[in-house]
Amino acid sequence: MSTTSTSSAPAAAPANTRGRVIGASMIGTTIEFFDFYAYATAASLVFPALFFPKQDTTTQLLSSFAIFGVAFFARPIGSIIFGHFGDRIGRKKTLVASLLVMGIATFLIGLLPSASTPGFAVVAPTILVLLRFCQGIGLGGEWSGAALLATENAPEGKRALYGTFPQLGAPIGFILSNVLFVILSLTLDEAQFASWGWRIPFLLSAVLVVVGLWVRLKLMETPAFQKVLDEQRVATVPLARVFTTAWRPLIAATLAMVATYVLFYLMTAFLTVVGTTPADAAVPGLGYERAGFLTRLIIGVVFFGIFTLVSGPMADRLGRRRHLIGVTIGIGVYGFLVQPLLHAGDAGVMTTLIIGFSLMGLTFGPMASFLPEMFKADVRYTGSAISYNMASVIGAAPAPYALIALWGAGDGKLWLVGGYLTLAALITLISITIGKETKDVDFLQ
Repeated sequence: MSTTSTSSAPAAAPANTRGRVIGASMIGTTIEFFDFYAYATAASLVFPALFFPKQDTTTQLLSSFAIFGVAFFARPIGSIIFGHFGDRIGRKKTLVASLLVMGIATFLIGLLPSASTPGFAVVAPTILVLLRFCQGIGLGGEWSGAALLATENAPEGKRALYGTFPQLGAPIGFILSNVLFVILSLTLDEAQFASWGWRIPFLLSAVLVVVGLWVRLKLMETPAFQKVLDEQRVATVPLARVFTTAWRPLIAATLAMVATYVLFYLMTAFLTVVGTTPADAAVPGLGYERAGFLTRLIIGVVFFGIFTLVSGPMADRLGRRRHLIGVTIGIGVYGFLVQPLLHAGDAGVMTTLIIGFSLMGLTFGPMASFLPEMFKADVRYTGSAISYNMASVIGAAPAPYALIALWGAGDGKLWLVGGYLTLAALITLISITIGKETKDVDFLQ
């Protein structure tokens, strides 16, 4: 009897320790977002001239951000591909594959010749589009898997808290990427940075990917998916099942993320351009030196990280719906403050960054629990991945391009930019308000 008792004990133990869950979910998204931010920063600072040298300055910038948006249209495809395998063969193997796709594409961008290289005038931008598309495919499968790894291993009553750990990958990845760009900006002159310095963050991603793979290969499958396997509830075609059984949650979850995405790319890619554009340019910017403005962005992102963590216990206590309604109202009001604050001197700029990134943490943090909670375990990877990434098509893909265009239409004024954010907040607010609370759903079903 004692032998039987001893042999059965390991089977009852948790498959993954708390430290392993936190580390594996957070390090993967940190790497993914490091890669993504490296591209966003380069798209703002050097890609316009490197890959579109024969265009005027405004068209260069718009072309660069058009390619930036390609990844967002690739992300739903990635969500379908990786969601299928995540719901068919499990979270662990799918997470490893998504990380590899994103990491290899990013590394190859670091090796890509510019359009001024003989024979690459057309080829270089074309390859850049392809690699950007592959980045989007990888990220399309990464987020949902990391979110499920955290939340499907969370103790009762702490899903939102555990869900904040993969969300922390966003601010951590941003800080790592931009600290590196600041160091490069301070140690290299403009010619060196444009020639080869910008490549370093992309090439370093290979090291980070190796670390991420090492951590993730040690994982065991999550309890929720293991129960799906044990009960033989695995969907033959998860995509078909989620569209026939959960199309309402798909729509609700997609619209719930729109404001988050618009705010995110306003605070990062768009403000990087505005902040580093000279005050006497055709469309006047804030006139900061690159390193100076990136440093201010990094300070703002620290608040992003802090309030991402704060949001977890708040959403566990208040409920996802109540918490997100309050934050989304705050985002809508913030849209009216962007113009006056950014033109109120350096204190106003820092206030804009701190408030915006704090709101970003409060809205982004609970999404790793809120979206998966809308779907049953047998289609949870597919459902949460598709909704998260379809929201990127609606909210994120057009945002940098639209915000740049609205900024130009306003001759440097930002009222139209703030109005765009407020409209996105209204869309999200309606979706969350008419939706249901999810914090007490049975996550094993």
